[in-house]
Amino acid sequence: MMGPGMGGMAIAGDGPVRDLDDAERAAARLADRWGLTVGEVMEFDNGFYSQLAVPSGTLATEVLIGPRSGAVQVEFGPAMIRNTAYGMNPTSAGITTVSGEQARAIADRWLQANRPGENAGGADAFPGYYTVHTLRGDQVAGMLSVNATTGAVRYHAWHGRFIAMNQHDTDTTGGGP
Repeated sequence: MMGPGMGGMAIAGDGPVRDLDDAERAAARLADRWGLTVGEVMEFDNGFYSQLAVPSGTLATEVLIGPRSGAVQVEFGPAMIRNTAYGMNPTSAGITTVSGEQARAIADRWLQANRPGENAGGADAFPGYYTVHTLRGDQVAGMLSVNATTGAVRYHAWHGRFIAMNQHDTDTTGGGP
């Protein structure tokens, strides 16, 4: 299934989102419209984040949930621009030249140069790119994305400080890039 392209990339909220359960319910409103399910949900001091997956568990896209309104939108950056199935310009999958392991190694090198003290967690595969949790020790510190074709890195500075996470079973290595 292809995503919404330019239309339908956001839905209005129905009230404040106070915790991970509220964020999951909000993300589910958009996921349901696209025939997707909610995967991982994270809370940051700037708002909430969720992964959406196809029913088989393969990751599809990432969304942001506004804490004040509960509005849900496709995350800006790689989810909106580089996602070959659910982004602004869905296309047939491009050529993937970067594997998940390579994405993690690229992320580690970038972190060593730009965010000393952080290292890369596993690479979650989305259509056209990977998202990697950055870790300080064994604690989530943030996240970044690696383009599956070029290896370009984009740090997700907009999230702010990590607070908490709920995880669900999703296929983080499957139908991505």
